Amino acid sequence: MKALDAFQGRSVFITGHTGFKGSWLALWLHRLGARVSGYSLLPPSNPNNFVTSRVRELLARHTNADIRDTAQLQGAIEACRPAVIFHLAAQTLVRQSYRDVLQTFDVNGMGTASLLEAVRRLRLPCAVIIVTSDKCYQIRDPRRRHRETDSLGGNDPYSASKAAAEIVTESFRQSFFRPEELGDHGVQVASVRAGNAIGGGDWARDRIFPDMVKAVVANAPVQIRNPRSIRPWQHVLEPLSGYLCLASRMLESVDPALCTGWNFGPPAGDGQTVEDLLNVFIRTWSGARWEDASGTVQPREQPALYLSIEKAQSELGWQPRWRFEEAVGRTARWYQQFYAAPNRSTRELCYQDISEYEAPSAHESGCLQSALEHAHKH
Repeated sequence: MKALDAFQGRSVFITGHTGFKGSWLALWLHRLGARVSGYSLLPPSNPNNFVTSRVRELLARHTNADIRDTAQLQGAIEACRPAVIFHLAAQTLVRQSYRDVLQTFDVNGMGTASLLEAVRRLRLPCAVIIVTSDKCYQIRDPRRRHRETDSLGGNDPYSASKAAAEIVTESFRQSFFRPEELGDHGVQVASVRAGNAIGGGDWARDRIFPDMVKAVVANAPVQIRNPRSIRPWQHVLEPLSGYLCLASRMLESVDPALCTGWNFGPPAGDGQTVEDLLNVFIRTWSGARWEDASGTVQPREQPALYLSIEKAQSELGWQPRWRFEEAVGRTARWYQQFYAAPNRSTRELCYQDISEYEAPSAHESGCLQSALEHAHKH
C-alpha cells in the first residue's frame, strides 16, 4: 500500500461531520490534503468540537440536512463526486434510544438505507465506509471477544438499530454492489465496528467522559450508573485510523475481500471497567470525584463488551497505538486546556493529538505506520 496520502487531493464526503467522531475525521482528512464535504444536522450539543475547532472553515462543502432526505442527500453527493464516503450520521446514544425508540431505528436503519440508495441511484464508483458499533453483535457469552462473523443482534433499541444498519448494508452489498462484480459497478462497501471512543470535544448527553468533565467543572461528583461495566475504551483517533486505513486500501486496490465488516478496538486485555476509567481520570484531573448510583433504576445495558481485532491486524496490518491510560489522560488534558481558555479555538488541540498519534515509531509496522512514514517524507 502506498500511504494515507492517497487522500491528497481526493474528494471525501462525510455524513455526521458535525458530531464528535465526524468532526475529528474531517480535521484529520483536511490535514491529509483531502477536499472534505459534510452532510449533517446541526451539532448535537453546545459546546461541540465542530464549532470550537472551527471545522466549517476547512470544508469544501457543508450541508445541514437530514440523512433520511434521500433526494437532498443524493444532490449533495453528486455535487461532491467523492472518491470515499464515510457514513457517521446516526443516533449514537444508548439511553436516548430508550427515550426515542422509533427515531433511533429510523435514523440508524433507514438513514443507512438512504445513503446507500443515493449511491445506487448515482451509479458513482467510490468506497463507502458505513460506521456502526461494537454493540451490533448478539451477545451470547459476555466473556467472548466478538469477531466479524458473529451473529448480529441487540437487546436494547440502540444495539438492535446498529444491527439493522449492518443488515441494510449487507442487503445493498449483495443486491447492488456485489464484491465479485466490482469491475462492473465500482462501489466498494464496508462496515466498521469500533469500541467506546473517548477524546476531546465530546459534550454529548449521557456519555461517561462528558459527564465526568461537566461534573468536575461544576465542582460536583459525577453519578455513575454502572461502575463495574466493562467496555473496549479507545481514543477517538484509534477507530478513525482504522477507517482511514481501510479506505486508503480501497483507493489503492480493487479487492473484494475488503468489502465486509471490520472491528477496530483496543488490544486484547485492554477492556477496562467504568471505575478504572474514573480512577485514571481522577489521577489526571485533581478534584474529580464520583458517586455510585448503580442502585437506582436504569435502562438495561450490557455489562461487558469485548472486540476481537485480529482480522484488522492480520489483513490490514492495522494496530492500535495508545493504551488505555494514555487515551484517558490525553482526553482529560484536552478538556483541561479547553476550560483554561474556553474562547480559544480547539483546532490546534486536535491537531496536536493527531500529530502525536501520527508520529512514526521504530517499534511499529503495518498499514498506518507504512502510510505515515511515506507521508512524512513529502
